[in-house]
Order: sequence, then structure tokens, then C-alpha cells
Amino acid sequence: MLKATLRFSFPQLLLVAFVLIGALLGAAALRALFSLDTIMAQSRESTTQAIALSTAAQSLSERSLTMERAARQALVLGDRQLRQRFEEAAGHARDILRRLESNELPPEFSRQWQQQLSDVEALLDGSPETALDRERAVARAFRELDGHSAAIAQQVQAIIGNRNDALQDRVEKSRRQLTQQVLGSIALAAVMALGFGVWLARPFQRLEKAIVGLGENRLDLPIDIPGPPDVRRVSQQLEWLRLRLTELDADKARFLRHVSHELKTPLASLHEGVAVLGDGVAGPLSPSQTEVVSILQHNTQLLQHQIEALLRFNAAAFEARQLKREPTDLLALVEDQIEAQRLRWQAHQLSVRAEGPAMVLPVDREKMASAIGNLLSNAIRFSPHGGQIRLVLQDDAGRACLDVIDQGPGVAEADRDRVFEPFYRGERQPTDAVRGTGIGLSIVHEYIGAHGGRVQLLTARHGAHFRIELPHAS
Repeated sequence: MLKATLRFSFPQLLLVAFVLIGALLGAAALRALFSLDTIMAQSRESTTQAIALSTAAQSLSERSLTMERAARQALVLGDRQLRQRFEEAAGHARDILRRLESNELPPEFSRQWQQQLSDVEALLDGSPETALDRERAVARAFRELDGHSAAIAQQVQAIIGNRNDALQDRVEKSRRQLTQQVLGSIALAAVMALGFGVWLARPFQRLEKAIVGLGENRLDLPIDIPGPPDVRRVSQQLEWLRLRLTELDADKARFLRHVSHELKTPLASLHEGVAVLGDGVAGPLSPSQTEVVSILQHNTQLLQHQIEALLRFNAAAFEARQLKREPTDLLALVEDQIEAQRLRWQAHQLSVRAEGPAMVLPVDREKMASAIGNLLSNAIRFSPHGGQIRLVLQDDAGRACLDVIDQGPGVAEADRDRVFEPFYRGERQPTDAVRGTGIGLSIVHEYIGAHGGRVQLLTARHGAHFRIELPHAS
């Protein structure tokens, strides 16, 4: 199923997700519509039946009046046509009772009413001499029949009320079921949307991670991101880019090694030749020749330092990608670097101290020591005699921060954006110190970046303020 799904492109998968969620919500809406139609139909049917029952009960009372009038007139006048009218009305009344019985009227109500009607019919038969007596008896019988009709009407109202209650219960039950279905559909749609979002976003998170890895020069891990075909194509292009960058990096390192090697041999010969001239082996030198030899010696030494710095930076850039992490106490590491450079800062009569709590992080001990040592060496080089250098370690929002603060001339505003570039030297240089190579801060930048952290130059009123930030988990 997963392999079949991965044949679709990301837009197609996104469309499928929208269709599924829309279908789910649409099904819930249709279910609600059908439930509403069913409830409305039941309500209309119940209303129709209630009207019919009420009409039947009222009609039964009206038939009783018609029968009473026809029966009493038939007894008094002895009219056969009036008797026939009574019998027709009685037949209609019995039909009404049968309809009421079919609509849940208890049989005993119908039985009592018909029994009373039978008593009336029995009183209609007899001799003319007893007609007046029988007429008074018929009147009393119809009063009792009216009582039965009233009881039937009351029972019909009770039936209508029960049916309304039952309909109300069904409506309430349907409402609860519908509410549960709608809420369940919304919750399921939300879960599906979240699931699809996480599932579809995962390849892009991996792509982002791979791009960040390329940006941080982590070229040793192959890039192979599973996902839809369009994501796979981007993954393959990133893998091609990784291989190409690896080749270019290797070519750069090889070029630097070759150039450095090719330069070191003639440079060594040049240095020895100048030394021979300076020692007077080829004969005594005039003052002007001695000055030229001195310039040559200085420049050959400077060129040698530049080549060695180039090799060191190239080695540092290569080693930055090969970390050997181990739990390391950063505060102890800072104190070790302060102790290692004690002679230098004591010679400048500087005060150097470490502050902050002990903090253990998984880092490459040697490379982190080199980064801290370079920052400390830089601070010692630029600090005035009798100045103070502080190395402050603190935990800031889940990141370990090391601040290196000195009281030197600071970094010129024009140099701030380029201070971590290799071989770049700012305009503010100490007058009594050897000219630097410009790779110390570049090595710090390489090593800290390899740990997933960053080093930055912060704004300070006096001196320079460098900060190293490292994540707690790398």
C-alpha cells in the first residue's frame, strides 16, 4: 500500500487528503440532512394523525347529538324515516369507533359506548302506548352515552399526547446520535488532517535537514529521502550536489596540498640562499646589500608563515567534519586553556578568570579546546598591559553560552562582518605584537559550526565580546 501510494506526486497526495477529509465531512452532512428529513416526515405524520384522531372524537360527539335527536323524534312521532336517520348515524358512529380502535383506543371504551348504543336501540322498539316513557329513558341513555363519548375524547387526547412524547423522544435520540456523528466526523477529520500533514511534511523536514547539512558542510552522510516521486527527484538532486561538493572539497584540499608542497621546496631553497648571503659565505656585503638581504629574509619568513597557516586552516576545515564527541565539562575545559596559556597572560600582567557553573556537553574535546584556546589567545594578544579577560559560562534558554570578554581596542565597525573570514586581519592591530595570520577566528568558526552551534561578535562599549553558543543535545 505504501509503495503504491509513493507512486503519486505530492500535489496528488495532497488532493487525495483533501478529498478524503471532504468526503468524510460531506457524509456527515448528508447523514444530518437525511436525519432531519426523517424527523420532519415523522413530525408531519404525527400531526396528521393527531388532527384525524381529534376530528374523529369530535365527530363521535356530533353523531351522538344527531342520534339522540332522531331517536327521540322517532319515538314521539313514530316516523320511520327518522328511525332510518338514527340508524345511519349509528352506523357512522360505529365506523368512527373502529377507526379509533385501529389508532390505539382501548377496546373497553368502544365496548362500553356500543353497549350503551345497543340499549338505546332496544328502547326504540315497543308499543306506541309506552313511547313517552321510552323517550324519557332514551334521553337518560344518551346522557350516559355522552359520558362515554367524553371519556373516549379524553382517551384520544391521551393517545395524541403519548404519540407526541414518543416523537419528542425520537427527535431527542436522533439529535444525540446526529451530534455524536458530527462531532465524531469533525474529530476524525482533524485526526486525518493532522496525520496527513505530519506524513506529508516528513519528507520536507528531511529535505530541510539535508539542505542544512550541506550548508554546514556535513558531506559524509548520503542523502536518500523516501517519499513521492517529486520529493525523490529533489533528494537525488541533493545527493548529486553532495557528491559534487565532496569532489570539489577534495579537489580544493588536494590543490592546497600540492601548491603548498610546490611552494615550500623553492621557498626553502630561497630561504637557505638568503641565509647564506646574510652569513657572508659568498663574500662580504655592502650596507645596501645587507639591507636587501634583511628584507628578503623577512619576506621569506612571512611567506613561510602564510603557507603554514594555509595548511593549518585546510586541515582544520577537514577535521571539523570528523567529530569525536564525548561528555566534557566545559568549565574544566576553559580552566585548562587558561592554565595552558598562563605564561603568555602573566607576561602581559593580565587578569584572566573563568566564571559560571559546571556544564557537561557531548563535544569533541580537542576541537573545542582549540576553539576556546584561539579566542583566549586572541584576547591576550589584543589586551592592554594590566587588563582583564573574563570567560563566562552560562545556560541561556537551553543553550550553553561561553562569553570571552577583553578590554582591548575591540573590532572596528568596518571589520565586524568579515572578522571570521580566513586570512582577514582587521585594521586595529597591536603595535607591539607579531602580525597574525588571520586564521584563528576562522578555525573557531569551523569547529563551533561543526558542533551545530555558532560563534558571534557581540556589541560592547569597550574591548571585544565573542560568544560561543552550543546546543545541549547534538
